Amino acid sequence: MNPTGQELRHAPQDQFEEKVVKINRTSKKTKGGNKIGFSALVVVGDRKRRVGVGLGKAPDVSSAIKKSIAIAKKHLIEVPMVNDTIPFEVVVKLGAAKIMLKPAPSGSGVIAGGAVRSVVSLAGIRNISSKVLGTRNQASNVYATLEALRTISRIYKKKVAE
Repeated sequence: MNPTGQELRHAPQDQFEEKVVKINRTSKKTKGGNKIGFSALVVVGDRKRRVGVGLGKAPDVSSAIKKSIAIAKKHLIEVPMVNDTIPFEVVVKLGAAKIMLKPAPSGSGVIAGGAVRSVVSLAGIRNISSKVLGTRNQASNVYATLEALRTISRIYKKKVAE
């Protein structure tokens, strides 16, 4: 209620959290001078098994972040979980990035580097062990982590269907 005693009605907000992983500044030489732009890599998740990643580009940072959030919400995936962890170990190589995700016992927490941690924590995974191999590029590592979770989802759906 507001101070006048009237009840306020708000549209239900979607319960997604956003985490900006990386902001990159680009500059292009043109006839009229330098053209500056920004790209933002954002992870979006509801901490209830759904997570997505988006890369947005715009002339200013805030627009790039807004675009990347919209893109991430369009590309959400559902992550299967068993007792707050993933059902089995998976190793994925995507480009130069190689990501290993392993289920962890209850109480061990998220043992992961920055790029992987942002994806798995927003997916709602509470116990996991991971290792990033191959590259230090955060964008590559985020995409490889998402591909690893997608692989888990595909295999888990097959096993459940059998």
